[in-house]
Amino acid sequence: MLPMMKTFKKCTDFFENLVSYMNRPEHVRQWSEWDFDNFIFIVHELFLYAVAVLIKHEHFDQANFLMEQKYYMPGNSDYGRDVMVSFIVFRKYMRSLEHRNKRLELRRLSVRADLLKERCSGTGVEFRDLMQANFVLYLRAELEAEGDFGRWWPETLLYLGHYHSPFEIFARAVSKKYFDKVKCLLAIQSPADLEGLLNAYKEDKRRLPRWEFESFSPSALLGYEQLAKRT
Repeated sequence: MLPMMKTFKKCTDFFENLVSYMNRPEHVRQWSEWDFDNFIFIVHELFLYAVAVLIKHEHFDQANFLMEQKYYMPGNSDYGRDVMVSFIVFRKYMRSLEHRNKRLELRRLSVRADLLKERCSGTGVEFRDLMQANFVLYLRAELEAEGDFGRWWPETLLYLGHYHSPFEIFARAVSKKYFDKVKCLLAIQSPADLEGLLNAYKEDKRRLPRWEFESFSPSALLGYEQLAKRT
């Protein structure tokens, strides 16, 4: 195995080992539904940052490596589910944040998105890079999902506001040469491979994430009409 691939195999092993912190340990008999939400938040945040940094520095093959891997969850065998799961395992719902929002009457559309934005300050990573990574993870999961199962919730996209210009990597992907570099992130071969999913959104056969009146256009964030149009 090449040294670089050994490094990223260690990275996937690292994230796989973190999964156990997101669930109740076997020896724990009494717990509340959100006892492990702190770990759920941190593991999700770490995975999001890993993908964001790799994409930002154009290490697309390595980012794809994290997304294409299957991660071992031995606890699934207790429920007859597949013990090998996709990267969506790193994003789990957190009821504690919903409870906090209601208890303190914060009236926030997503406390999780707020926390991710606040904690991004001073990290050396731009928040838009986190949003870009979240969008890539969302689309990758959508393209590989079966029905409504296996979806990734991109809460940071709540902060897009009304400015839905293409993310940087897709803006650059107007060049066919650059598109050929980034296409591995979505596990596609050509822009036409996105057409079925984008049409499903247009025809309301597949629902987009929504926060009250806030949502986003995958086509606009992809710059779909211009992908790979130039040499």
